[in-house]
Amino acid sequence: MKASKILTAAAFSLLAVAGAQAETYEGVHPLTSGATRAEVASEAVAAARAGNAYSDVAGAGAVAINSTVDRAQVYQEAVAKAHDPFASLDRRAFYRDQVPEAYKKPKMSFTRQAGL
Repeated sequence: MKASKILTAAAFSLLAVAGAQAETYEGVHPLTSGATRAEVASEAVAAARAGNAYSDVAGAGAVAINSTVDRAQVYQEAVAKAHDPFASLDRRAFYRDQVPEAYKKPKMSFTRQAGL
């Protein structure tokens, strides 16, 4: 009985040793570049400054937008939107994509705010 246990343990240990043999890693591609570190660094800086050459608008440069809206009007719309309590409500966040009526009711306020 003892001998069979010892032989079984020895067989398993030999299998473990045979399975533990690791291969050496030689890399994916062999090194073929003859450039120095400084040359590679300068190429990297130039590529980073060039931007994404594969984007849709890479060759367009800066695009000027001619606006017909007055600056004061844009400011007033932004202030109104910032003060609208329901502007950030997204109907997709509610059950059946409907904002509950409780959120739509205007709140009564009897306090005065200082004029800015």
